[in-house]
Amino acid sequence: MISENKKALILVDIQNDFIKGGSLEVKNGDEVIEVANKLMSEFDCVIATQDWHPKNHKSFASNNNKNIGDIIELNDLIQFMWPDHCIQNTFGSELAKKLNTEKIEKIIYKGTDIEIDSYSGFFDNGHLKATELDSYLKKQNITELYIMGLATDYCVKFTAIDAVDLGYSTYLIKDGCRGVEINEGDIERSLKEMQEKGIKII
Repeated sequence: MISENKKALILVDIQNDFIKGGSLEVKNGDEVIEVANKLMSEFDCVIATQDWHPKNHKSFASNNNKNIGDIIELNDLIQFMWPDHCIQNTFGSELAKKLNTEKIEKIIYKGTDIEIDSYSGFFDNGHLKATELDSYLKKQNITELYIMGLATDYCVKFTAIDAVDLGYSTYLIKDGCRGVEINEGDIERSLKEMQEKGIKII
């Protein structure tokens, strides 16, 4: 008997620091919570990623005597200087209070290595180390991924691109995403880049 395609919903970084009042607030980021809560029951599996930084993480401007928004080179990678955010075991790192966490069966922590940032739920930015996301999905026989969350032009984009590169049928739930838009047009450019990689925008 041929097994049917199993579908997972990947909720990217729907955390307090990325929504209203957070240290790295994404404009209208709260709006993705309702979308997530409505969709969870449609999937075989719901997984959340969480930015989970040590407080001395080198992507933080404060740890480099830099200004937020500066660009530096960190271990041979271009690194944007972020405000302190999603520090392990703080309120800011917790999943948003209104998110229905009862249906989330697995949390993937990322950004735990102080030396390198991790936008994707699958790998760090240098693709040096993998999280357990890919191995977990394979154990669950998941072949289709539906990705949404925060932020469109960073962690959502890189998670989706890694997903399609790893061979998953990958969909982006557009109305379940909000972007940072540091530079005007970043969100649209990110959507175009994802489409060009074969990610289906729905």
